[in-house]
Amino acid sequence: MISTVILQAAGGNNLMGTVIPMVLIMVVFYFFMIRPQVKKAKEHKKLVGELGIGDKIVTTAGIHGKIVGSNETTFLIEVEGGTKIRFDKSAISLEATKAAAPKA
Repeated sequence: MISTVILQAAGGNNLMGTVIPMVLIMVVFYFFMIRPQVKKAKEHKKLVGELGIGDKIVTTAGIHGKIVGSNETTFLIEVEGGTKIRFDKSAISLEATKAAAPKA
């Protein structure tokens, strides 16, 4: 008798009323959170793949420089004064050469 009262109080027959809002929340979460992050990561990977020696870049730390060397995972960046710093490719924020060019 007690188990019957507990099941009725919990709404055991109202499964669709619980499942549909959870599915909707997951769909909204995917389209507003996950999908844009994946798109942004693909664009960043494409940007880094297109960079080469002589390109001017800006790092995520805000350091401006020119690429003077690269290997599998890093770029060698020359900053003002001839100082060279090695950065991981994931630390590149944008390419200053294309960003500074006016859009037609």
